[in-house]
Amino acid sequence: MQRIPEDPPLSADLILAAYACGVFPMADADGVISWFSPDPRCIFELDRVHVPRTLRQTIGRGRFELRIDTAFAAVIDGCADRDEETWISSEIREVYCELHRRGCAHSVEAWQDGVLAGGLYGVALGGVFFGESMFHRVRDASKVALVALLERLRLRGFHFCDTQWQTPHLARFGTVEIPRRVYLRRLSDALQADCRFAEGPAPECRNDQPGD
Repeated sequence: MQRIPEDPPLSADLILAAYACGVFPMADADGVISWFSPDPRCIFELDRVHVPRTLRQTIGRGRFELRIDTAFAAVIDGCADRDEETWISSEIREVYCELHRRGCAHSVEAWQDGVLAGGLYGVALGGVFFGESMFHRVRDASKVALVALLERLRLRGFHFCDTQWQTPHLARFGTVEIPRRVYLRRLSDALQADCRFAEGPAPECRNDQPGD
């Protein structure tokens, strides 16, 4: 894993440029931002997603109402509200909310009886969705949101979903690890795609690399 020291101040433009280079930010307990580019990199191949049988049954029963981008700030707050240390600092929250206002960052939400039960958020750029974090307050809510996200990406022609690192939880859904050099080559190709995550005006997203 390559760890890149902090240099310029965090901003929406910087994050978009960093994603285009295969790099993403995380904050430590003191709010200090560092940048990461894992090797290997974990992704979802959108035509090879595995949905466990019990989860398919849960989805089929319609326990959750799925919504897109109706409570982005609440989702990122839910992701940051955890017992273990969170990497979502107030600075990161502010910048990702700015990305959401631009139409670049999105939330997939699972609601139950009018209450936000879980969800996830990330950034769409070209033909890649960069998944950032998920949370749940009701069992299976985040899993249902994840399946909905992956199906949406597949149907809208995205190339892959970036999950950064492999975890046992993600592996159950069929994530794969690829070398960073392969990831960067695929990322470069995918950024040329014109994929739209949501309806409405074209998002104000740039994927310029630093120095361009």
